[in-house]
Amino acid sequence: MGYLICGKCKSYYELQPGESPKDFISECDCGGKVRYVENLDIVDPSWRPVYIKKKPTKKEVLKDKIRSVSSIPGDIKNRLNQFFQKHFGNLLYNIRNRNRVHRTPHGAQFGSQGMGLDFINSVMRELNFRNIRWEVVIPVAIVITLLLVFAPGILTLLTFLVLVAVGYLFEDIIIGTKNALVTGAISYFFGYLITGSFLLLIPLTILGAINGAVCGWIGGYIKTRIGGR
Repeated sequence: MGYLICGKCKSYYELQPGESPKDFISECDCGGKVRYVENLDIVDPSWRPVYIKKKPTKKEVLKDKIRSVSSIPGDIKNRLNQFFQKHFGNLLYNIRNRNRVHRTPHGAQFGSQGMGLDFINSVMRELNFRNIRWEVVIPVAIVITLLLVFAPGILTLLTFLVLVAVGYLFEDIIIGTKNALVTGAISYFFGYLITGSFLLLIPLTILGAINGAVCGWIGGYIKTRIGGR
């Protein structure tokens, strides 16, 4: 089986049954290089035994990648929060102060700028994958994907109408916009993946997300206008 040794810190690790030198990292905790020997006759008896870290398995690497991908929405939300606080903190503070109750001889009066702040807060709260109605998103994404693949040209304008319809299905304009955004990104990704546009796949997916967000917001706005009448 042999040993792994580090000449820098004068330490060694005895390989156990079933272990291979390839299973371990090539650098000791002290920063020295780890190398393999068949016996310890070449080293000083005063060397101390240590544990050498093993390389992560493919399964562990895959889990780490999945964990890092799943944390992206939260990271994006935190970064957007930091961005808004850094660049628009004073603006939001002024808006918040303007919307406080102002006492007048005729009673309390409230500011009218609260809608803008509420809208920003609503957007920030929806930077996640909750409230996604997959039973709507997936079938609509399939329809749009088929349109992109089999109906190029002027018929692709139907995709905009379909995305508007997705936004129209939801009572909340922000949630409707989010669902349309996800639908647009998925459908554009698979649509142009099937047609072989590999080099432009990422830009086109982003374009699909933008189209979905815009069309979904339009659909939600139409829904609120009709519902308000």
